[in-house]
Amino acid sequence: MRSDLGVFLKAAVSRPLVIGAFAPTSEPLAAQLVEVVPKRGAPTVLELGPGTGAISELIRSRLPAQARFVAVETDRAMVDHLAETRPWLEVLHMDAADLGSRIGEGEVDAVVSALPWTLIPERAQGRILEAISRVLASGGSFTTIAYLTGTRFGPGRRFRGRLGAAFDEVLTTRTVWRNLPPARTYVCRRPIAATQQRGSRSGSP
Repeated sequence: MRSDLGVFLKAAVSRPLVIGAFAPTSEPLAAQLVEVVPKRGAPTVLELGPGTGAISELIRSRLPAQARFVAVETDRAMVDHLAETRPWLEVLHMDAADLGSRIGEGEVDAVVSALPWTLIPERAQGRILEAISRVLASGGSFTTIAYLTGTRFGPGRRFRGRLGAAFDEVLTTRTVWRNLPPARTYVCRRPIAATQQRGSRSGSP
């Protein structure tokens, strides 16, 4: 069985535009990222881009026994590694933009993402955020990583603007300097388009 680090490094070298990072997420950043995961009830939690599963382990440690935990991964090698090392994780080998075909509207209580947003084309970013908005419950939260180096330039700023247009509330957490590179997280709540659509349907005669 190959180690998580070995699998990560091989993927980072061979597919840098898919992995989007040159080091695994640090424990302090991962801990900050999973704070939105519910600890009670029977929540459904969705992880986008689980990679080798390091963050998945933290998510699992917070979840109550009745929870459903789903991960979406596009990299075949990562999917195979997760199946071997985290058999308890429900992994979907698919594009995050196609979430609606596998997960129902408003079913997810928390979405945790380590996707490399600044490396994703803007049109694809929009499709993924739209999919997240559809599956997220009205009281749910979406959180994702923002590398400090990326937030200062055009792609990172434009992505932050997209979040502001897609969600009623976007909180920026403290910077984790012990990550490589330093990063923070965005915590997003109340997807605007999905909330409006659900409201219009509920108000229909």
